[in-house]
Amino acid sequence: MPPFLPRRTGAHAPPIKIQGIKTRLVPWIAESIHWQGDGRWVEPFMGSCAVALNIAPARALLADSNPHIVRFYQQLQNGAIDARIVRQFLEEEGAALLRKGETHYYDVRDRFNARGDPLDLLFLNRACFNGMMRFNGKGHFNVPFCRKPERFRPALITRICNQIAWAASIIRENDWVFKWQPWPDTLAAVAPGDFVYLDPPYVGRHAGYHSQWEAEQADRLAHAVKGLPTRFAYSMWKANRYRSNAHLPKHFAGYRIETTAHFYHLGASERLRNGMQEALVIGPAAGRAACGPTPQAPVASSLPSQASASSWFSRPSSC
Repeated sequence: MPPFLPRRTGAHAPPIKIQGIKTRLVPWIAESIHWQGDGRWVEPFMGSCAVALNIAPARALLADSNPHIVRFYQQLQNGAIDARIVRQFLEEEGAALLRKGETHYYDVRDRFNARGDPLDLLFLNRACFNGMMRFNGKGHFNVPFCRKPERFRPALITRICNQIAWAASIIRENDWVFKWQPWPDTLAAVAPGDFVYLDPPYVGRHAGYHSQWEAEQADRLAHAVKGLPTRFAYSMWKANRYRSNAHLPKHFAGYRIETTAHFYHLGASERLRNGMQEALVIGPAAGRAACGPTPQAPVASSLPSQASASSWFSRPSSC
């Protein structure tokens, strides 16, 4: 039987957007990984779920420290959320936003922070400034309005509903488990034959996604990853026009590291929206086998300018 990965795959956007989303990097990730597919696909930092949804493994353990995203996908899985429900909700809330403007946005934000309804999260995610996902120290969503009361036009609602239907079909066809838990608990559940994909907050660039992420935690994670009993792929930034990331040579010297040029459009400021060199650390390191030898095929690419990166990837809405 041929291995599950590497293979060519699509790059379909998930219904939830976050900064650092990997949608456009999924084809590169899928072609960089070698995995038979006989265990579970494990993600301790599932975020938007873009990678898992596009790779679509038969079995998966998907976890995150953000309970709201986990609850959203759990309800998508059990049918509490579907395309019909989302369309009705966004048509009603979009009409109210058009009538009341930013007052309605902040009313929904207050409602979400009091109740945590996943549909309110979807509304806020698509009506907030630049598609940010950010929570304060009290766990409250605190991103301001994008200042476009006409945001929920029929075309956007249809696009979101199509994303909902696509994601629901993949989740319900496969044996996936969504868990709200810290990353050490997820890694503790890893077994031989599993594949672990990690997309943690980027050390040196984190801007308050849900909980604080410091260099000490990044160091702990790197040590834990190197002790896994199975293969893994670890996403991290390598360099931008200003500096290089010292975290990679500090922890992953001797590991196979794939690189590619990428441009992140989501961010709280223009300063955080730059071309960068994206890295994918493939483990285990040479000389330490886990489920067979790791092929060595490093790929390098140059760092793009903002202009060239923008010409490769279509820019999403500023909201």
